[in-house]
Amino acid sequence: MVYTVGMNAQGNSHSVLQALEAVPVQAIEKLAELYELLDQDIAQRQPICNTSGRCCRFEQWGHRLYVSTLELAHFRHMIQISTQAQPVANTSRSAISFPLPLYAENGTFNPGCPWQIEGLCTARSARPLGCRIYFCDTTAESWQQESYEHYHQQIAALHQAFDIPYHYMEWRHALALLNPP
Repeated sequence: MVYTVGMNAQGNSHSVLQALEAVPVQAIEKLAELYELLDQDIAQRQPICNTSGRCCRFEQWGHRLYVSTLELAHFRHMIQISTQAQPVANTSRSAISFPLPLYAENGTFNPGCPWQIEGLCTARSARPLGCRIYFCDTTAESWQQESYEHYHQQIAALHQAFDIPYHYMEWRHALALLNPP
């Protein structure tokens, strides 16, 4: 089992792309089931989302979003289905397009997520663990970290169960792999 943590995607893009191509659909389906349980858990907690979009403006809000190999494979699979593209299992390194530019004119990442438009997530069903758990609602702070760790451990276990190399990458670096320049 390969474990790479805290990397940026450009530093190890070949191995990440290989890992993405090898993710079985069954693993993606198991992650979708886990996300359903997570969404039910969060709904019971009733955090408030004021659709301000602050959660997706990383630099402005002072945080980063990280995803694992399996989360990125799930995201790509769900986006391809929602845009009528071929599912990931039937494609080879197919690129996806983003609703907003990933890069600024100076070549750095644009601040925030390219899937957020007018304060709303346009990839809601595909969003990764961190997006599902994070709320700027201060009453949610007491359970967010513990929930993240609990579900992240289960995602790591899915990597192991399906022998998926585990890479943990910053979100925009990971997205850059899905739409190479």
